[in-house]
Parts: sequence; C-alpha cells; structure tokens
Amino acid sequence: MSIAENKQQMVHLASKLGIPLSESDKELLFLQLDKINIVDMLPEMLVMVRSLKAGKTFSYKRKPIDTIEKGLMFSFQNIISESITGKASTKELLHARPHVRITPLHLEGKVTFPKGINITQVTILIELSYLKNFIGQDQNKFEYLFNDEKTLLIEEFMSPTMADVINDIAGNPAGRILPEAYCKLKALQLLYLLFKNLSERKQMPHQSLRSDEIEAVYKVRDRIASSLDNPLQQNELTSISGMNALKLRKLFTQVFGKGIYEYYQHLRMQEAARLIQQEHLSVSEAGYQLGFSNLSYFGRLFEIHFGMKPKKWSVQNRL
Repeated sequence: MSIAENKQQMVHLASKLGIPLSESDKELLFLQLDKINIVDMLPEMLVMVRSLKAGKTFSYKRKPIDTIEKGLMFSFQNIISESITGKASTKELLHARPHVRITPLHLEGKVTFPKGINITQVTILIELSYLKNFIGQDQNKFEYLFNDEKTLLIEEFMSPTMADVINDIAGNPAGRILPEAYCKLKALQLLYLLFKNLSERKQMPHQSLRSDEIEAVYKVRDRIASSLDNPLQQNELTSISGMNALKLRKLFTQVFGKGIYEYYQHLRMQEAARLIQQEHLSVSEAGYQLGFSNLSYFGRLFEIHFGMKPKKWSVQNRL
C-alpha cells in the first residue's frame, strides 16, 4: 500500500474512532504506517488494526463515537519498545505499556502516539447486546460493563497470549482464505481471553467516573511506574490524586483490577523480565536496579508472577 493510500486509511480509521484528523494534518508526516485495516461487521462489530510508529510524540482529543449507538470500545495495544533513533524516553514508555483498555463509546479521551515506539493495536467497537450474547449466561459477572448510564474505564495488562493473537491479526492477510472471517474469529478470541482475565478480578461495586477522577488515577499510575525502585508513600499518592486514601484505593482497584501495592509489584516484575530479556541484565543486576536489597525475596516474587525462578526464566526467554 502506498503512503497516500495509508494516509487515506488512517484518516478513515480516525473518523471511526472519533478523532478529527485530515490528510492535510502535519502530524501524519511523523507517522510511519506499516498496516491499516478495517473490517466492517456493523451494526454488531467493527474491527480496526493498525501498526505504526511515530517520529515525535503528539496527541489527539477523541470525541464520542457514534458508529454504534450503545457499545464499548476494546483497545488491545501491543508494544515493541524499539526506538527510531535510540531508546525511547521513560516518559514515552510509560504511555506505551502493553495493555487492554475498555471504554464506553460516549467517553471522550486522548489518543497519544509516543515517539520511537512500534505499536500494533487492535480496536474492537462492539454493540452491547451482541457482546452480551457472546458472553452468554456469564454476563451477570460483568454487569458493570453494560450500564450505559455510567462512565467507566477498565484497564487490564496484556497477556503474552493476547500479544500473540494481536500479532497474528496484524500479519499479512493476503494469503488467507476468508480474511474478514479470520479477523472476526481472532477478535472474538481476544475478547474471550480478556473476559477470562476480568472474571478473576475481585467482585466490587463500580461507580461512575468523572473525567477528572480518571485523570487523577492515571497520574498516580504513571507516578508509580516512574518510581519502581522506590515505593511511594500513601501521602504522596493522595497528594498527586487530590483524593483521600480510601477513595483513591477504591477507584484505582476499579480501573486496574489490582490494589496500588499489588499493581506496583506487578510492574516491577514486568520490568525485571524486560531488563533480563531485552537489556541482558543478570538476575541480580535486575533485582538491584529495581530496589531489591534481598535477592531471595526478589526471586520468590518473580516465581509467583512467572511460575519459575528468574534464572531458569532468563535461560528460556533471553533474546
């Protein structure tokens, strides 16, 4: 596909996502588009696949999406932290961690393209009744997703299996038989994997979120992620969020499915795995860099998260 055709596809995709983008926008010059694909199965579902990297960091404000009257957007974003010119900055990597985000279509938001990071994203817009039918008799476990009078935002970590499916969807469809049917099948597989993870979350009442509350929770998350070698104190986090401790813990768990300290430890283990696999640090070097003075505790925590001791994991997974 030519550069011009890619730009046209990007503008078409952006319009579906509520982003006011035109072919004349200068920011498009900074996007290196590897793949853009839209599979239209409306009114039930729309699947969009994009693979790109940006030459500079920039953002667009996303307006409410009216492609589907009542529905949800599932954004599966896989990341390969390979910079165009050297390593991406810590701030850019914070905004580009592999994740899945669920938002109602009426929620405004911000779409950020971080500099120097390869992003493969599968976005699924799905109508609520179609999603309920897909989930079937277990839909009552996820009732908080189907109340379209509330404003919610759910974020889940990207599992390796999800990442594999995303890369499969983004692969070359030219040689496939029934490529649209294949894309639909894989999109439903992603939803199944996601709801399997969500079903393991602790059941809790979900309250409607204001935009300032969402912003505050993400400020706390980003601050935690930028200080993995030194846990922040509760008073620092409440100061950042502008909330009291009880409300912050509740909303943080509602969005991310983990308590603040549990989330912090999970990020540390993900970073430890990255340092061992991609930066070729030894197990002890990774542990010390992340603030662990007790390497035995580091090893036990790593084993809890990855199912094996870090030295064995490093042998099997080092690039």
